Amino acid sequence: MSAPAAYDDLRNRLADICDLGGIGQLLFWDQQTKMPVAGANSRAEQTGTLSKLSHQLFVSDEIGGLLDELRGYEESLPEESDEASLIRVARHDWNKARQVPPELTAEMRRSSSLALRAWAEARPKSDYQALKPHLEQNLALRRRYVECFEPADEPYDILLDDYERGMKTAEVRAVFERLKEGLIELLHAVEPADTSPLERVFPQEGQERIAMHVLDRFGFDPAAWRIDPTAHPFMSSPGHKDIRLTTHYNESGLHSLFATMHEFGHGIYEYGIDAGLARTPLGTGASMGLHESQSRMWENLVGRSRPFWSRFYPELRQTFPGMLDDVDEEAFFRAVNAVKPSLIRVDADEVTYSLHIILRFELEQELLAGTLSLDELPEAWNARMKEYIGIDVPNDADGVLQDMHWASGHLGYFPTYALGNVISVQIWNAALEAIPEIPQQVGEGEFAPLREWLTENLYRHGRKFTPVEMLDRITGGPIDPEPYLAYLRDKHLAAATA
Repeated sequence: MSAPAAYDDLRNRLADICDLGGIGQLLFWDQQTKMPVAGANSRAEQTGTLSKLSHQLFVSDEIGGLLDELRGYEESLPEESDEASLIRVARHDWNKARQVPPELTAEMRRSSSLALRAWAEARPKSDYQALKPHLEQNLALRRRYVECFEPADEPYDILLDDYERGMKTAEVRAVFERLKEGLIELLHAVEPADTSPLERVFPQEGQERIAMHVLDRFGFDPAAWRIDPTAHPFMSSPGHKDIRLTTHYNESGLHSLFATMHEFGHGIYEYGIDAGLARTPLGTGASMGLHESQSRMWENLVGRSRPFWSRFYPELRQTFPGMLDDVDEEAFFRAVNAVKPSLIRVDADEVTYSLHIILRFELEQELLAGTLSLDELPEAWNARMKEYIGIDVPNDADGVLQDMHWASGHLGYFPTYALGNVISVQIWNAALEAIPEIPQQVGEGEFAPLREWLTENLYRHGRKFTPVEMLDRITGGPIDPEPYLAYLRDKHLAAATA
């Protein structure tokens, strides 16, 4: 077989596998938004079967043979070409997936699906004991997964690599130690702000209208996007130009607006990936850390900025007539950016948010190593919440049960949220250097220049480059927590003394 013919064969096989992955995302989206509760067991079997078939197809000898056959062809191509990138990334993924039995992949997916349903029932009841057997199963399966690979510097490296390719636990720990030091210091230095403007009842219908108005300005394409309510907001993209946002509405506050902007950041990343990378392993974000950098950028650097609220606060008032007449723009801006320790991660302010993540990162390592048992987990969670954030946890629903990630088996995922915070400011600074007018444009409700710059420099490349390479291309250096800490100090200490 000639090199181009072998490449076409490889790409066609990978397209089939990517289609199965898209179907898996569609099943997950349906489970979280539309599926009847009683369908959980059937959905668990379906996702398990689908993941096993997909895994078997991918780790086949035929794909391995094509990858070997294409080595010479790959070397003849420019390193940054789509073709060379596809072969390079597929080979990396194949070598890693080859070490995991398809039956284990299916078992992990099946266990995750059942645990998610158990979590949805356990959290409202604050019933940790009901979920614990599922967490035990997930943890046991993740340990079996780690054992499939050659020993790493730390076992957690293998889980982290699934979401942040090439990053080591020690690197994350170093970033997080600096973050923890700087954030706790800042938390103690910032004066409390009045959050009462956000502690009012905002009818859901109005929340939906203002969120859609903001999304339309951001770049929401109704032909390619949709948004639905769910218990825990997420974004899913089952295929090219199929972007599914979800949010959670609670009339006590405006949390849904910020959750919606957050998920838009994920969605616009997937939406901006070059069409030529669709149905290939390159057709998604470079890493979850980079993905989270975009959700946090659109939620915080844009959505909590002074120019943003100068533009949208009058429209928010119009959306909820009479409700905010006693609150001027400055008071509302301060409320939106108030530093106020809270129980729930997704509602956390910018200063304390990463402390929520560092807590989870530490607990995950201890669970994996067996130095912390699942029986001890709630108490350890509560103790660290008190130590890092300074608040007592009244119940497990607002504590260890608040996230669905451990039920879904995603150990190693949580660190990417705080890494995304750090990276968001590094990329934002690069964007400002290229387009200094961005704050003024945001104040005018014009987001196309920022969106197009991000598409050109980040989104369109998909997974062509490793996370380290991608960040270096945009910012000229590695991950660095100092710009993020400087951004927070400038914003929050200035606000405290203004």
